[in-house]
Amino acid sequence: MSEDNRITIKDIAKETGLSIATVSRILSGKGQHNGDTVKRVLNVAEQLGYVKNTAAVDLVKRQSHVIAVIVSNTKSNFSSSIITAIENQAAANDLDVFILYADNNDSSSQSRAIRTVIERAVKGIILVSLELNEHVKSILADTTIPSIFLSTAVKDQSFPYVTSDNYQMGYKATEFLIKKGHRSIGLIGIPQHGSISDRIRGYEQCLHDYQIPFNDKHIQIGDCLYEDGSNALTKFENKLPITAAICASDVVAIGMMNSVKDAGYKVPDDLSLISFDGTELVDYVRPAITSVTQSFYNMGIEGVNYLLNDATIKMKYLPFKIIERQSTQKLI
Repeated sequence: MSEDNRITIKDIAKETGLSIATVSRILSGKGQHNGDTVKRVLNVAEQLGYVKNTAAVDLVKRQSHVIAVIVSNTKSNFSSSIITAIENQAAANDLDVFILYADNNDSSSQSRAIRTVIERAVKGIILVSLELNEHVKSILADTTIPSIFLSTAVKDQSFPYVTSDNYQMGYKATEFLIKKGHRSIGLIGIPQHGSISDRIRGYEQCLHDYQIPFNDKHIQIGDCLYEDGSNALTKFENKLPITAAICASDVVAIGMMNSVKDAGYKVPDDLSLISFDGTELVDYVRPAITSVTQSFYNMGIEGVNYLLNDATIKMKYLPFKIIERQSTQKLI
């Protein structure tokens, strides 16, 4: 039996004497197979408790009208647009949605959420802004349930995904500020690992292309949280060594804006701010925040459509745009 006492396709293949590929195709309802062979695989799957005794034939026929959504529990609001789109598109196609949350930095939390899902006959799984390690991905890969990642790029393309191009967003945000005359630009609250860290590469490359010296002290690693922004000035020893900051999320920008104000500085007079995401929060504060606005709602639509149409896409980057508001200004 596999680790964690999970019954996998490999276990069924071993018991039946068939190849893993053949078992996988039978459980997925693909290809032409001898009737006795199909019956043997389904019987063994049920006897071994594959997907916790859920009838394998139900999974093969994909009769379920439920989509499972596993969402990162990071304290940010960007996922709300994705979830709203998923719920709307699911309802339009007579599907139900149930939502679970998992810790983006805790593989145990992620594996529990995935096992909870695969113990049920769901039509498909949508994972929102989750970075999985190899062990957790192997749990997901062992199922016959189709899945897709949103707002995350899977580096090895082992799963399909729809997201924004983090490298390009990092580059364009930096270029936007450079064209406004800024040369000392900070990057605040960006995670050091995962696909989102590509924003750092885009930032560095843009500085290089415009022949601006890179200063690693201008980068503050974080988790896209409000606290990353509210603590940023303290990490700069309550001084402003930069004239502009690119914030990892809207809530990071709001946190930094508040800390800058508390220290007696002004946005954008003393510090220009631009944030990633561009959710409704950027218009709730004053000055309103310039943002790299992503197509979150469309990500949710794409995720449901993928499961409905059994599409074959591997990766898709949706467009983003920079919307200028009150938090940035051109240096004189």
